Amino acid sequence: MRMPLYGPTNLTRLVPFLYVMIIAVQVIVGPRRKGTHFVAMTAFHVQKERFPTRKLIYGFAPVINDKSPGLPFYQMAATEALQYEGILSLLLHFRWTWIGIIATENDNGERFVQTISPMFTKNGICFAFIERIPNFSFISEITDMLRQGATISQKIFSSKANVVLVSGESYSMATFRWLPNLSEHDDIKNNVKSKVWIISAQVEFASFEFQRNWDAGIFSGTISFEIHFRNPPGFHQYVLHRNPSSTDGDGFIREFWQQAFECVLPDITADKVEGNICTGEEKLENLPGSLFEVSMTGHSYSIHSAAYAVAHALHAMSSRLRHRGMAFRVRGKNPNQQSWQLHNFLRNISFNNTAGDVVFINQNGEAASSLDIVNWIICTNQSLHRVRVGRIDPQAPPDQSLLLDEDAITWHSWFNQTQPLSVCTERCLPGSSKKVKEGQPPCCYDCIPCAEGKIANQDDMNDCNKCPDKDYPSKNQDACLPKDISFLSYEEPLGISLACFSLFLSLITALVLGTFIKHHDTPIVIANNRNLTYTLLISLLLCFLCALLFIGQPEKVTCLLRQTAFGIIFSTAVSCVLAKTFTVVLAFMATKPESRMRKWVGKGLGHSILLSCSIVQAGICTVWLATSPPYPDVDMHSVTEEIILECNEGSVTMFYCVFIYMSCLATVSFAVAFLARKLPDSFNEAKFITFSMLVFCSVWLSFIPSYLSTKGKYMVAVEVFSILASGIGLLVCIFYPKCYIIILRPELNNREQLIRKKN
Repeated sequence: MRMPLYGPTNLTRLVPFLYVMIIAVQVIVGPRRKGTHFVAMTAFHVQKERFPTRKLIYGFAPVINDKSPGLPFYQMAATEALQYEGILSLLLHFRWTWIGIIATENDNGERFVQTISPMFTKNGICFAFIERIPNFSFISEITDMLRQGATISQKIFSSKANVVLVSGESYSMATFRWLPNLSEHDDIKNNVKSKVWIISAQVEFASFEFQRNWDAGIFSGTISFEIHFRNPPGFHQYVLHRNPSSTDGDGFIREFWQQAFECVLPDITADKVEGNICTGEEKLENLPGSLFEVSMTGHSYSIHSAAYAVAHALHAMSSRLRHRGMAFRVRGKNPNQQSWQLHNFLRNISFNNTAGDVVFINQNGEAASSLDIVNWIICTNQSLHRVRVGRIDPQAPPDQSLLLDEDAITWHSWFNQTQPLSVCTERCLPGSSKKVKEGQPPCCYDCIPCAEGKIANQDDMNDCNKCPDKDYPSKNQDACLPKDISFLSYEEPLGISLACFSLFLSLITALVLGTFIKHHDTPIVIANNRNLTYTLLISLLLCFLCALLFIGQPEKVTCLLRQTAFGIIFSTAVSCVLAKTFTVVLAFMATKPESRMRKWVGKGLGHSILLSCSIVQAGICTVWLATSPPYPDVDMHSVTEEIILECNEGSVTMFYCVFIYMSCLATVSFAVAFLARKLPDSFNEAKFITFSMLVFCSVWLSFIPSYLSTKGKYMVAVEVFSILASGIGLLVCIFYPKCYIIILRPELNNREQLIRKKN
């Protein structure tokens, strides 16, 4: 057991050790009965003479891993690996990724740094600084200590890292208390309280005697890892009753008493005593916690458990020897010749100590000990209060070993009771991702917005992610929102408006057709091929009705019919117009004397044009349906916030062939009608056809850019509107003048009027 030889804090360990040894002897000896004392003494004698050295380690020692033959070790405290995992879990829990490290400049400090560096870096924790506190052996080195301490202090308190991890020896705290007082910069001195100190279990809150009045408030809010301990019953009273008069001949107690209470104990060998006289009745509980703690510490508790483990092992061994000794005396053999070994009793030993804890040493010589997480609260009078806020459970899985009560933690007043942050860069909010700065640790980065179409829904994401096809990024690019299902529906204003408009135009067309049928014997209806007129009106009626195929959720049947029906019906309507135009031209040319065109004039020519032109379009549509027909499809990418239900045209080539062929028919009809627009008034239908085809061509020319620039249901709406608009152009321009005469000017609807106009 290593005990430093300076400062009054040594009594903190010495008193528990003395207390434990007194109790342990009682355990070994047990109730007085015949032979018990003899067996106990025999056990100690055998241990001394027959067994190699055993070491029970009450703190953290890496040498435990070196199982040298004949030199067993028993680890009474938690392993260092458990402490490292606990510190890492604590840092990750609070998301402290930018920390500083202070370690002593010796083998233990170097091992600490070399062990945690790769472990912490692997888990995304970076180091703002790693400083080593040098050991000084001579008073002549005080100048170097102050100079190096000032440099270290400046690095610590000027750093952005608000968390400092401290590792050292049990007495290192006395050295660390120098740091806040060594800086030469006033601005740093005013900032020394803005740190969260994480203290390893090796370090105890101790100080030199002359540091008793130093302000330790900087360490208030410290989170310390400590070996689990409890105060055994009666320990508190035992400690408080220790005084120089109760320890006759104990020079250490006398020296401690004089240093702690700044007084002098009377010496019977001295003639004169100078200074304040100690009464011996001073109260230990009045001393600051940095000088003396009346409670047991983790290291003392490990000594307590070690002493009890040896006591129980010796008791078990003595019992075994007593029984064997009886047998050997009967057989006339010497029991000392048996090769009993104490570690056979220490391994797998299990007992309850006086504090009520179960102590169990496994086959590997390790006690299953946990680590407490303690919050230091230092009051203005420099008294220390330790509040247990959590623990590290060695029996739990690594990712569940940390048990922490955040609400029980009291942070330094500097942080205004809010959880401190310790990061190199403020966190990247959702909607942005990290971009590591070149030449900087990975914890130092810039935050860049997510690219279009990607989101970051958590803080500090390394990269932005794409949303599933059924979702789309929110405006702030921090979440994926479900896309709306989109199609031109009867339930929305646009869809129902187009549907009503289509039905209204169909009704008007039906009324016009009915009017023409009713007056089928009148000259204006008979003129220019009555059958073509009826066919044109029926085609326009079907065109208006086929617009309804484009409204509603796309189905297999509607997808097959909408484009092909529209193409065939409209081609039939345009073919009728073309046939009527040719009929007008040929009729005029046939009136000239000795004209060869007379043989072409008649119903057969118009019907032939209509049939041939319509059959070509029907053939194109048939090939389209046979090779690559349209089908219902889902477009998830054209519109960001919508899933478009549409009809995939199958073969885009066939789709454009239908439109190109219909456009050619319209162009030829417009050209022929334009050439015949100045024919005599009796044949002025060519003029009306010219206007109708002008409207028709204008609509479909504007349709192309509009169709290509829109997406989803609006693209369908553009096509429906073009169908209705071009149909209106044909209906109004061709049939309005005739309906006007038939209904409002019937006196003009006679043969004489037509002949008069002709002459």
